Amino acid sequence: MVLSIAMLFYSCKDDYERVGDEAEKEIFPQGVAKDFVFTYTEIPEKLGAEEDGSSKVMAILSGPLQNDFENLNFPYLTFPEGLLLEIFNENNQKTTVESDYGIYYSATGLVDLQGNVIIKSDDGKRLETPQLYYDRENEWAFTQETFKFINPEDGTVMDGKGMDIKKDLSIMKAHRTLGIMLIKEDSDD
Repeated sequence: MVLSIAMLFYSCKDDYERVGDEAEKEIFPQGVAKDFVFTYTEIPEKLGAEEDGSSKVMAILSGPLQNDFENLNFPYLTFPEGLLLEIFNENNQKTTVESDYGIYYSATGLVDLQGNVIIKSDDGKRLETPQLYYDRENEWAFTQETFKFINPEDGTVMDGKGMDIKKDLSIMKAHRTLGIMLIKEDSDD
């Protein structure tokens, strides 16, 4: 009985060599950027034909390596060795985003950040999580992973699992909080 079951499992091995259309295709990037720095600028107002306008820096993206797969049916960019993104608001205040790995899906505008994701705002707020998704269209980030949010304004440290947050860390909705959280109360004395 044991011998026949062993023969059954051994005979189920797939030795078929796939060729032609059914073979797994290797995917190569159409472009590779090393030690890159991309600066995104915007002109604040519409310029006339002969006006000299000045542009405003909106964001700076940098990292050691970027692979461009924009030629595929579902286009994307990868940042396999990490990235640093600096975002500037209308008051030129900076929010930084760091991660060990990133993927930008240009068809959907979704960014997947993985590994030691850290977001720091100009006012000292800090968010740490192992994975974070960012929706560019809605300027909203979310995760289902554990996180730590530090707010020096309120003197609070919040640990939790799962959250949604605005890109400048101003509005946050935690799905589940863990541990002890200090809450500052206002007195009407």
